[in-house]
Amino acid sequence: AFGVIADIQFADAEDGHDFGGCRRRYYRHSLRLLREAVRAWAGESPPIDFVLQLGDSIDGQNARRGESESALQQVLEVLGQLSVPVHHAWGNHELYNFSRARLVHTGLYSRPAGGSDGPPDSECHAYHCSPAPRLRLVVLDAYDVSTLGTDPGSLRYQESLRVLREKNPNDDLNSPTGLKEPHFVAFNGGFSQAQLDWFNEVLKFSDENQEKVIVAAHLPIHPSASNGVCLAWNYEAALAVIHSHGCVVCVLAGHLHDGAYCLDTHGVHHLTLEGLIETPPESNAFGTMYVYEDKMVLKGGGRIPDRVMHF
Repeated sequence: AFGVIADIQFADAEDGHDFGGCRRRYYRHSLRLLREAVRAWAGESPPIDFVLQLGDSIDGQNARRGESESALQQVLEVLGQLSVPVHHAWGNHELYNFSRARLVHTGLYSRPAGGSDGPPDSECHAYHCSPAPRLRLVVLDAYDVSTLGTDPGSLRYQESLRVLREKNPNDDLNSPTGLKEPHFVAFNGGFSQAQLDWFNEVLKFSDENQEKVIVAAHLPIHPSASNGVCLAWNYEAALAVIHSHGCVVCVLAGHLHDGAYCLDTHGVHHLTLEGLIETPPESNAFGTMYVYEDKMVLKGGGRIPDRVMHF
């Protein structure tokens, strides 16, 4: 069993709204809701094995307020009350607050030391582990190719900008207006070929060892588990890797605060979790996932509905 939560986006700030100006965001309350989630997970019997934090742990406005470090510390302190590991995916809001080089030295870098569990690039926050026999968790870095959190003079930035500009001619690169492929916006990102090659090798190993694999990333990688905008740039490439193997049973993501779900044509469940940040103080948005031989059962809290996903 493991806990799941997405888009905490904590800031010590008054309530605000999303970019469209119509959805309320409860910046300060998100920390209190996280505490409630941690209390619920700590009370689970039998105990959970880990927690999966699907990205956007703190809000981008912390950077403007000079509060990035303190906001992150507060979130990590709450999660640190758990006696189990927390696996972090990196989202766009992490990269609004910190450079990739800095994130490597924060508590959000949950890739194991030594490097053998992830791609050669140590700043690529992708890795895998086996939390139980014949079960593997793979955390992907959906911003490996991105203009966020990288030095504009770097090769990574220049290549990412080229990919983005090819598809998005808008002055505002965060705007999907008029785009044939509206997911090519700056608040999304993609997977490098090196990460995809590594991912392919991990799934090959899992196939050979008859493992079931749960994949986690901040960005959805299936259009039907998205709104068409909140989606990884090269989601087709990631799906192609997954579909060339038989071991992946579920892909978990955040980013789209409304949440979404689909079962794809290859029998893979794609579950996008509702965001904590847009959850009213009297509700909540977290879940506990129970993994069995033939299914995963999500027990939701607040906005997150219960769900049974058969393999």
